[in-house]
Amino acid sequence: MALTMMTTPPPETGGDTRPAIPMMRVIACGSVDDGKSTLLGRLLHDTGNIPHDRLASLANTSTTDMHDAGIDLSRLADGLQAEREQAITIDVAHLYFETMQRRYILMDCPGHEQYTRNMVTGATAASLAIVLVDARGGIKPQTRRHLTLCALFGVRQVILAVNKMDSTGYDEGIYRDIVHSFMQLATPLGFDAMHGVPVVATQGDNIVSRSKTMPWFDGPVLAELLDSMPDPVPATRHFSMPVQWVNRLAPGFRGYAGTVASGSVRVGDTVCILPGTERATVRDIIPIRGDRDSAMQGDPVTLLLDRDIDIARGNVLAAPASPVLVADRFAVHIAWFDDKPLLPQRTYQIKIGTRLASMRVTAIRHKVDVVSGASLPASHLEAQDIGRCDIETDEVMACEAFASVPVLGGFAIIDRSSGATVGGGTILSALRRSANVRWHDGLIGPDDRATMKQQRPLCVWMTGLSGAGKSTLASLVEQQLARNGRHTYVLDGDNLRHGLNGDLGFTKEHRIENVRRIAEVARLMVDAGLVVLVCAISPFADDRAFARSLFGNEQFMEVFVDTPLAECERRDPKGLYRKARDGVIPHFTGIDAPYETPLSPEIHIRTLSGAAEDIAASLAGQIDRKICQ
Repeated sequence: MALTMMTTPPPETGGDTRPAIPMMRVIACGSVDDGKSTLLGRLLHDTGNIPHDRLASLANTSTTDMHDAGIDLSRLADGLQAEREQAITIDVAHLYFETMQRRYILMDCPGHEQYTRNMVTGATAASLAIVLVDARGGIKPQTRRHLTLCALFGVRQVILAVNKMDSTGYDEGIYRDIVHSFMQLATPLGFDAMHGVPVVATQGDNIVSRSKTMPWFDGPVLAELLDSMPDPVPATRHFSMPVQWVNRLAPGFRGYAGTVASGSVRVGDTVCILPGTERATVRDIIPIRGDRDSAMQGDPVTLLLDRDIDIARGNVLAAPASPVLVADRFAVHIAWFDDKPLLPQRTYQIKIGTRLASMRVTAIRHKVDVVSGASLPASHLEAQDIGRCDIETDEVMACEAFASVPVLGGFAIIDRSSGATVGGGTILSALRRSANVRWHDGLIGPDDRATMKQQRPLCVWMTGLSGAGKSTLASLVEQQLARNGRHTYVLDGDNLRHGLNGDLGFTKEHRIENVRRIAEVARLMVDAGLVVLVCAISPFADDRAFARSLFGNEQFMEVFVDTPLAECERRDPKGLYRKARDGVIPHFTGIDAPYETPLSPEIHIRTLSGAAEDIAASLAGQIDRKICQ
């Protein structure tokens, strides 16, 4: 069985009419030092098709753990300098090869717990996992962890490779015991196929060639198992394609480029443009290679339609009867990667397919113990945690359940401030109420109410430490605006905690929810045409940014009421700082909970610079000028 090793994907062959060789993505995982990289290197080496220059490079750089004339096969998959220095796998190394039966992408994933994100990345792309276990140590917590992650993120087939059998004297009993324990772990996770094979990666036993030292094993060797595993079959046959780019190469030319995510499409087919109800007919297909009359899953193409429609990057073209989900609320699994915890109601960005939108987690149903598989209660997710969550997006998204179409069912979570990817996940289903709940527009709109009140509505968001003087200033400002005939209302954080927010405490999660509720009420009041003065500590910059996002800059004014902590403690009108210092009140902003100072508020008030009445008069004047513009 000849294999061809490649360090880059196989080149495309334009015009090649031979049937496409099926592609299988395989993830290799296991505990640290179980031998993943060596096994994959051996799989490629024993076919005799590693390029000679690569073999020479390996021979020159190998210093330890040498095999076959000084070649350290594990280095084949170690692409990072840090990996070479530490002799561990950190990144996900990709290796490409093919047999007469199929093509493969082998992904060597890290074994360390702190690199769970890389493991999740590999699992979401794979349909088969090779799980390595050291025969000397047997099943470890990381084995359980990787099995659970594979099951959660879409891997359906598993091969157990019990490595380093030579260290146990090729003991059949040890192998059978490990396989039995492994099957007990894997069976409840619902894999479609599970197989075992005893191997010695350093010597090549039962990897490509049958081992002479383990005659008791009569099953297929690893390479034979790979070729015998059934091809991954798409769970759906309907056509769908996320639009990646609108191609306007020439005047009068308008094509929609993307990669077919599921099913197939032919010239003359009717497609829907999602989200939405528009339909069109495929007039022409421009492929990168092959047939111009049709395209199938995995083909990169440009589709030309029979009429011009407003289509942009992020839209999805789909068959009319497609079960593509069009919703804004979803049940999901989330893998969290960032050092800062994921908190409910905090706003992030989500990327599904080619579409980017704002999102927030509305509920964390439970956290998954990836060692035992148990569901644990959780109020937030820390780095490396996996959670079952409900999310809400700020716009309707067209997507799929991950089990049906991974391209449209997987997503990345992006920090809005840094642009870093802080998490990822898979869509389980749409939540029903997203299809049933719609905003009702009345016959009288916001502009009508603003005209009746003869003012532009505005949310004035006053933030600062407890005791900074927010409520005092807001009352004085409201009084001044009322004298000028303005229609106002003060939303005081303490007042809301007597009713609407009475069920919330002062943990970080509850503070975020407190600000979210205040912002939503303020939005309704602005919709009613009022000038709303919000008095809320709102200590976190992300939460103030969320509040601003509900209005836009024209209807939102952030006012930083800046009073030094020492002065706030001196005033201490409610005696809260004293209780916080005594440990009676935990999580108190400025004492044992942080306050993130606004970086660019519209108005920065330094309360020690003048009398409250003078400061309020100045602020009221600025607000009055803004709402009269």
